[in-house]
Amino acid sequence: MAVVQRAGSAPLWWLGAIAAGVGLIPDGLTGRRIGVLVGALLFLLAAVLVPLVRGGRAAALAQDAERAARADILQARSVTVRNWWRGHAWWLALAFAAALGSAFVLPAAGGMLLAGWGTGLWLRARRTGRVEEAGDALLWTAADALGRGAGGPLGAKATRLWTTGLRAGDAAPGGGKRR
Repeated sequence: MAVVQRAGSAPLWWLGAIAAGVGLIPDGLTGRRIGVLVGALLFLLAAVLVPLVRGGRAAALAQDAERAARADILQARSVTVRNWWRGHAWWLALAFAAALGSAFVLPAAGGMLLAGWGTGLWLRARRTGRVEEAGDALLWTAADALGRGAGGPLGAKATRLWTTGLRAGDAAPGGGKRR
């Protein structure tokens, strides 16, 4: 489950950093100083608010999680990340374009918001990783709960979770690659 949360953090952070850097080129309507200050505020707000949205739902679902059976098919980390990227490519492109376009009003602010969003997703995955480490088990959600319109790994379609040992699959607690 943390893999899906973490899959979006890297592209959002990098696209946000690039958009913020390019967004410093135009002066914008407000000037660079105000744009960067507003962008810093938006970065902090996004980095704080994104982990809080549905953040407690992972811990609540983890309490009722069942052990995965041998017959359950668990999706590999690389497949999950690839599917997330394919399903969100247009949204990433639109968010990047909006961040670049907003630079003509508030330089760098849109890019810093995207970077804050990516940071918030990474922090949410780390929080889920702490829940996984405390329970000494990885949390898994059904692949059909991740499809279009499902609301993500903690959306309405994710009504239950499964657990495996920490060595199952190729993901570490928190969604990173297992070493």
